[in-house]
Formats: sequence, C-alpha cells, structure tokens
Amino acid sequence: MSGAAQTWRQFGDGPLSRITSRVYILLAVELLLLLTTVPALLPLLLLGRDPSNLPLVALLLVPVGPAVSAALYALRHQRTDLTDLRPAALFWRGYRANALGVLRIWVPTLLWLTVLALNLAYSGAVGLSSWWAVPLVLIGVGVTLCAANALVITSLFDFRTRDVLRLAVHFVVRTPGVPVGNALLLAAATGIIAVFSEVVLMLLASIAVLAYLRVSEPMIHLIRKEFTA
Repeated sequence: MSGAAQTWRQFGDGPLSRITSRVYILLAVELLLLLTTVPALLPLLLLGRDPSNLPLVALLLVPVGPAVSAALYALRHQRTDLTDLRPAALFWRGYRANALGVLRIWVPTLLWLTVLALNLAYSGAVGLSSWWAVPLVLIGVGVTLCAANALVITSLFDFRTRDVLRLAVHFVVRTPGVPVGNALLLAAATGIIAVFSEVVLMLLASIAVLAYLRVSEPMIHLIRKEFTA
C-alpha cells in the first residue's frame, strides 16, 4: 500500500503532471471567467467605437472586476498537486468573499476613467485646451495603476477599503516594477484588441490574469511580510 502511495506521489510530483495540472487550472479558470463576464461583455462586442458609448461600456465592464478578483484568488491559492485540484471551488470562494470589496474600488475606477475619457474625447466641446490632454492622460494612467494594485490587494488580503487604497498608492512607488509590468500588460491587451479583437483577449483571460498575478508578486510578498501577522 505504501508503495502504491509512493508511486502516486512521484507521479503527482513529476514535470508532466505539473504541466497537466497547470493547464487544467488555467482552462477551468478561463471557463469560469467567461461564465461570469460573457453575459455582460457580449453586448460590448456589438457597440460601435463612438465616445458616446463610453458610459455604457463602463457599465458593461462592472462584472469584470469581481471575476478577475476571483481568478486571482483561485490561481494564488490553488496547488498543482493532481490529487488536490479545486480551481472552481476556489474561484467561487474568492468571488463570494471579495465581490463587495472589489466593487468598492472597481466601480469608482470605471467612473473616473469614463469621465477622463469623455473629457478627452470631447475636449473641444467642453472648452478644454489641447494641452489638457497630457495631464488627463497622466491622471488616467495613475488611476489605472493604483486600481490594478488595489484589485490584487483586495483579492488576496483582508484590509479595509481605505487601507487598500493607501497600500495601492504606496506600492506604486515602492515596487516600481509592478506598475511598469502592469502597464506593459495593459499595452499588450490593447495591442491584442487593436490587431485581433476583444474575443481573442477574452479567450486568453486566464493567462492574462496569471501574468498579472506574477507581475504583482513583489508587492504581495512585502504585504504578507510587513502588514500581516
């Protein structure tokens, strides 16, 4: 009996088994991401690229925040042991635990970015000089990078919203590699949408979330070390 258990342990620890388990985890998380976001994102694919649609786009993107948070939680906590693969259970646990906290950050972020984008799109109509484009873009980038940190922190730690925001801003400065990495991921996502379509990005969502998690590891490590027991 012990020999059989040892054989199974060795099989479960082998490189092929680890690769198989990671592929399974990513596929399961991908399906759950699609399940929780596609009903809202399908209408998004039908919208024209007119600035007047930006408020509706923001509304349709609301479910994306909790879904990405749940995926971060599942990918962070899932072991690669073939005998203990539970990505779906972890995804739903993260979704239930973090949805409300994530929405407190995600919805204001969408509102801020929508207002900034509308001001940029209609700068002439609202009487803004052309030089305003630079500070508005910088504000938008800053809001996005802070929100990216805040989403990870809310997904993996149990802090009050105001503390999450303070830590998010703090780690934009303290771990510059994290916001730079997130900026590159956003640029890659924008490139995929521009060259292919939103559908391709949706089909790569679990890989994108995994990359997002890996980029955030230095921040996660410091928070765990310095701000948790």
